Amino acid sequence: MLLNLSIKNFAIVRQLDIDWQNAMTTITGETGAGKSIAIDALGLCLGERALTNTVRPNCKKAELAATFDINKNIKATNWLTKQDLMQSEDGQQHECILRRIISSEGRSKAYINGSQVPLNQLKQLGALLINIHGQHDHQLIVKSSEQRRMLDEYANNQPLLDEVKFSFNQWKNLQAELQILQQSKFQREAKQQLLEYQVQELDEFNLQTGEFENIETEFKRHSHAQDLLNDSLQTIYQLSANENFNIIDSLRQASENIVQLSQVDSKLTNIAQLLTEALIPLEEANDELKHYHEQLELDPESFLALEQRYSMAITLAKKHQISPEKLPEYHRHLKQELALISSDETRLLQVNEDIDNAKQNYLAIAKQLSKNRQSAAKTLSKLITQSMQELNMPDSQFSVQITQYNNEQSQALTINGIDEVNFAISMNLGQPLEAMHKVASGGELSRIGLAIQVILAAKVTTPSLIFDEVDVGISGPTAAMVGKKLQQLGENTQVICVTHLPQVASKGHQQLFVSKLSDGEHTETKVTELNQQGRVREIARLLAGDSITDSSLANAQELLAS
Repeated sequence: MLLNLSIKNFAIVRQLDIDWQNAMTTITGETGAGKSIAIDALGLCLGERALTNTVRPNCKKAELAATFDINKNIKATNWLTKQDLMQSEDGQQHECILRRIISSEGRSKAYINGSQVPLNQLKQLGALLINIHGQHDHQLIVKSSEQRRMLDEYANNQPLLDEVKFSFNQWKNLQAELQILQQSKFQREAKQQLLEYQVQELDEFNLQTGEFENIETEFKRHSHAQDLLNDSLQTIYQLSANENFNIIDSLRQASENIVQLSQVDSKLTNIAQLLTEALIPLEEANDELKHYHEQLELDPESFLALEQRYSMAITLAKKHQISPEKLPEYHRHLKQELALISSDETRLLQVNEDIDNAKQNYLAIAKQLSKNRQSAAKTLSKLITQSMQELNMPDSQFSVQITQYNNEQSQALTINGIDEVNFAISMNLGQPLEAMHKVASGGELSRIGLAIQVILAAKVTTPSLIFDEVDVGISGPTAAMVGKKLQQLGENTQVICVTHLPQVASKGHQQLFVSKLSDGEHTETKVTELNQQGRVREIARLLAGDSITDSSLANAQELLAS
């Protein structure tokens, strides 16, 4: 419940500090005094957008703060805990403070329990703390969407609505997927044909990783085989095969000569050793070269097969605009792409079945929602009919009419279910039930709206309810009944009512009086909590106007006593 509202430099308010009681509080005041100014300030604390004239003239900023008792408000405490905005670490916090600072330039800052937060978080939390009914709310109830919302609120259908919304979105997402798959089907089929040809071609060639490098090496060797044979044989001839002169025999003879001379002159010993050591690798090289030459052979058939595979690798690489070494990797990539396209085709067959299943799941939940609505509609129709008759419409009838869409027509299914909800009324005996906006006058619509609000308010889970001049256009016995209904509502929850009717004002457990003061230069709004004597005089003023008489005072005392 709302405990305190602090207002500083807001509109024509210099400073106000209002403590609120449980049960029902009524707010009255002179015309133009700003009876709704506290409600406007509270709305800003709850996240409403600020207007340019929010800040009091000649002031830099407006400061607004609302303190709530959340001891028994489980939804609010859970929200605060989830958002890490609880002041108490043990979760036993009893109060919550919403604060708003608005500069004269229009900039705004919002706080919850001292932590700065986005404005949207004020709105989220505010919806769990208080419910405000404005004087123009009755104009909304002629809309089918608002009528459906009120019925669902009365029937506590939010969990089912969430399920319907989830299943509806699931169904629509599958339809969107199907559309994308169908739109790309032609391109996908063309791509699949190309990929199948490319993969088959590469499958047949079947080049392995690292194979091209080996092919390239062997191709070079085979293509130069004759040169290798000739040049290696010529080198062998020069090294050892020439009987007249060869390098190895000459070097051996030179080495032997120097070895003999080193026995005469020791200075030649090192040279003799170097020549002997040089001969060893030269002989080894000659032996290996002979072995290499013996292994060389000209094989035209092998060379032709090698040349064909080498050329094919080059051709395929150019065709796919990659290097030949990357053909195996590219081959694997094409296979994967082909598998994905094939899976899309499989998905196209599956998604139709998924859509049917999703639609049936949606319909199952939507039908349960419809059943709940129909059950609640019967009860709500009786309650509102009774309430309307009590509000000086004795022959009226009210009916919540529910029409189901055709379940087979997918375009008729909505995120809110398969029902169209309409409020129908009959104001006189013998008249058929018709849509409200066709039958009810402005005053009647206002009373109907109030009757609906009072009944729905009893089902609302927020601990505080505000009615801002919802009794406009009501007077006499009807006003007395409105006051009685609001008073009964205040027995179970906190009710704050801005009113101009003495019959309503007198039903409050607490009454606040709003007045406007002026010193000739500045205007200021003041809010005073009235004592019993003050309430008598204010109720008398509401009854008789500014000329308060003994009769009006007596009537005021009688209203308060009742």
